[in-house]
Amino acid sequence: MCASKMVSVFKTNVQCPEKAVAVVAGLSTEYPAFRINFDLEDCDNILRIEGIGIQINRIISSMENQGCFCEELPY
Repeated sequence: MCASKMVSVFKTNVQCPEKAVAVVAGLSTEYPAFRINFDLEDCDNILRIEGIGIQINRIISSMENQGCFCEELPY
């Protein structure tokens, strides 16, 4: 049986593109199998992560370690 991909969406306080690039680079190093991107044009400065086995608490902790606010948005 194959595990299915999941998509998690987070509200963040990341506002500038340079910070978003740095955050994506940090998360990509820690989670190389995930597809990670930001939508800074959204009012919630969305962080979107796609992959198998996403651990929400670890993502939030990783974001906090980079000095960012992050909370999962409900579906």
